[in-house]
Amino acid sequence: MDGLSHCGTKAISVIAFIGSVFSPWYAWTGRKDPANHCCINVGTYGKGGRFTMTDRGRSALRTSADTFEVGPSKLHWDGEKLIIDIDEISSPPIISRVRGRITITPKALTEVELPLANDGTHVWRPFAPLSDIQVDLEADGWQWDGHGYFDANFGTRALEQDFNYWTWGCFPHSAGATAFYDVTRRDGSTFETAIQFNPDGAAEHVDAPPLTRFKNSLWQVRRETRADKGAMPHQHLNMLDAPFYSRSAVNTQLNGEEVTGIHEALDLRRFASPFLKPMLAVRVPRRSGWRFPT
Repeated sequence: MDGLSHCGTKAISVIAFIGSVFSPWYAWTGRKDPANHCCINVGTYGKGGRFTMTDRGRSALRTSADTFEVGPSKLHWDGEKLIIDIDEISSPPIISRVRGRITITPKALTEVELPLANDGTHVWRPFAPLSDIQVDLEADGWQWDGHGYFDANFGTRALEQDFNYWTWGCFPHSAGATAFYDVTRRDGSTFETAIQFNPDGAAEHVDAPPLTRFKNSLWQVRRETRADKGAMPHQHLNMLDAPFYSRSAVNTQLNGEEVTGIHEALDLRRFASPFLKPMLAVRVPRRSGWRFPT
């Protein structure tokens, strides 16, 4: 789930994991017990932004048909909207509480489900690319509305086993929203898709404009997205910047319209490096003993 404020100065992302794919603790165990490495990762971006990603044990995981809980935070689907209650502690260098509620209200739900690997080991499911978001956190300036997005990825193998690199982006525009996925697999094959989502939930594959490089991230992760011929994408708001990953709000041009959406670039060759894992452990603490109150 992510969202960008109407004013364009603040953004938020929440990722709920069973099997926290970017956790070094999960990688060091050989990824044999996903439920014992669960997490609700929260990033707030803009003035006063914080980052939280606590790897928790199976005692902190509780699920039902409409609720997903990890430790003190939870996601709940009430039939019309996704309500996310957050109570987390941010990672160094700024350690503070991140607490409040985020509400995602889809304009419609889609039926799209797309395999990213030929054997179906990784699947992308964009539930609600067109949504409204309300953010109400216990921090000055962190009460805002904007455009929201809600999807899921499912996998049965580690990302770095199957992929070298990918970029993804979803860009709302006057006719709905368009999402792009461009993937380079480990075997050298590629996968690309462009899907137009309409406000009523209908979706169709469309011809993608050219894949266009733009400025690398601060950690020099290569970045590219789709743009009309001759147009140059550029970063609007920096979000998450890591040695192997970049998330940002990006401006581009589609069918002659200037649009802004959330974009990510992921370099799995860098992520696979064993030297990276100790660095990640500083930002991703392990709290295996958390339990629900009786």
